[in-house]
Amino acid sequence: MADGQNLQRSDLYMTDASNRVQPVRATSTARDELIVFLLIVALIWPIATVGVVGGFGFGVWMYQLIAGPPGPPRR
Repeated sequence: MADGQNLQRSDLYMTDASNRVQPVRATSTARDELIVFLLIVALIWPIATVGVVGGFGFGVWMYQLIAGPPGPPRR
């Protein structure tokens, strides 16, 4: 960004459409923020949670595969 202007790819090359490029809206609305929030809550957090819990379970499983199951030592 130069001097606070939003540049698009077409601004870098001289084309017939260069003079017709509309400025990009730089402000977000409450509706935009609500959509992003719902996307995070409904999709990203559940997927991340399953990944973290599954990764931990896999790590415990691999540790027990090498170190043996938990419990008192054998006599």
